[in-house]
Amino acid sequence: MIYLAQTDTTAGFLSKDYRELNRVKERKLDQPCLIATAKFATLQNLTRVPNKFKNMVRRSKKTTFLYPNLKAIRVVKDGEHAKFLDMHSWLYSTSANRHGENFDEIWARNVADIVVDERFYQAKGSKIYKISKTNIKRIR
Repeated sequence: MIYLAQTDTTAGFLSKDYRELNRVKERKLDQPCLIATAKFATLQNLTRVPNKFKNMVRRSKKTTFLYPNLKAIRVVKDGEHAKFLDMHSWLYSTSANRHGENFDEIWARNVADIVVDERFYQAKGSKIYKISKTNIKRIR
């Protein structure tokens, strides 16, 4: 099941199966996707946040963190997208475009199983930070 939704950053595809997202986007099937959730309790079930960065993770907005267990997770705290994520606990998320191309709303609506929102816009993606136990590095 692939959802087309306006995320907190840009129009995106969401699913419980990241391989389905990769197939639709025409990229390698084993390429990892970020995980989006609306609750910190879910984040705690997916990974362990190093103590040094707990405040930063809690206070950040529109930011994805790549954790030491190599999972990329973003917690969406506000808005309609957070309410949608709350219904599913967590979902894999990626931008709603073919790999390496710009957003095409007609194509995105055709490949999605369920269209969640009616208005979409393409915006800058989330910031991405890679966290180790003691260091942090900005990737995007």
